[in-house]
Amino acid sequence: MFLSLKEIKKEKFRYGLIVAMIVMICYLIFILTSLAMGLSSQNTDAIDSWSMKSIVLDKDSNTSLSQSLITKDQKKNIKLTKDEALIGQASVVAKKNGYAKESSQFLGLSKKQFIAKNLILTSGHKINSSHQIIVDEKFKTDGYKIGDKLNFNSDKTKYTIVGFVKNAKLNISPVIYGDITTWQSIKNLNGQFVGSAIVSKKANFKANNEQLKTYSTSAFISKLPGYSAQNSTFIFMIGFLMAISLIVIAVFLYILTIQKLQNYAVLRAQGIPAKTLINATISQSIILVIGGLLIGTILTAATAFILPASVPMSFDVPILSSVGIGLILTGLIGALIPIKLILNVDPVSVIGG
Repeated sequence: MFLSLKEIKKEKFRYGLIVAMIVMICYLIFILTSLAMGLSSQNTDAIDSWSMKSIVLDKDSNTSLSQSLITKDQKKNIKLTKDEALIGQASVVAKKNGYAKESSQFLGLSKKQFIAKNLILTSGHKINSSHQIIVDEKFKTDGYKIGDKLNFNSDKTKYTIVGFVKNAKLNISPVIYGDITTWQSIKNLNGQFVGSAIVSKKANFKANNEQLKTYSTSAFISKLPGYSAQNSTFIFMIGFLMAISLIVIAVFLYILTIQKLQNYAVLRAQGIPAKTLINATISQSIILVIGGLLIGTILTAATAFILPASVPMSFDVPILSSVGIGLILTGLIGALIPIKLILNVDPVSVIGG
């Protein structure tokens, strides 16, 4: 450690450049990881807030909430308890003169069932009639306020905002919660259909109907449009960045080791064991990576502070900490690559050369 710190202190510019490179790699990986988590959460925020364990859909809906419909006859023999709730889903464009149009997911609920009862509002009150709605806070960001009246698509019916809820997004679209009868009206359905799905807090809930199928929450989420492809893309990007950082750190340390071979040869000739030199190289690598990691973390925190709310980024400390540990391990592996040079250094040939 002493040798490492002394050398870094002496060669400030050289090691400063290496730290700067590590900072940029750390910052890029942190930002991409946060962006991946932010986009992922915007697909499932609403689902996560329901604390559901399973969902019942039409078996021919291809595990799609928007393609599923449950009939009154199918529901007739299904016993719904306090742990189950009917939901109806419809894609809508919410609009009001003078405001930006909002491409949204309308979710019809029964106010007597657990999803409606458990909604945590940031302001306003819960739904009391079929012409009242609760909306995601993105509406508030775009200037909407409680009491505003909206209409959906080309329908002239007005719906009044009575409350706002935080982090209510589905398929990256803000959610509008309304009454299940409003969903039937939006979908232009007759009384034959009662919902799109049944959500349950029980993992083993069964619908007792051959046309309906129960899916776990993870199976349902994995089939959300674009969800798996998006996550896979970011995972590969972050993985490649980690691999690139390993190569870059290893190359820099290898070059530094070659440049210092004569110094190592002198130290070996003075009786300094190879183990001491190896420990110095490893500790030097760890110091550089941790230094770059700390600066990268500060830059990431500053970015989180200045970013507007519209940017879908989620800064999850445990996950980012895991990424940071991965980067330290990457630096450690990179430091092991030039060790063979140190072990094989020959004082006579190097000094004599």
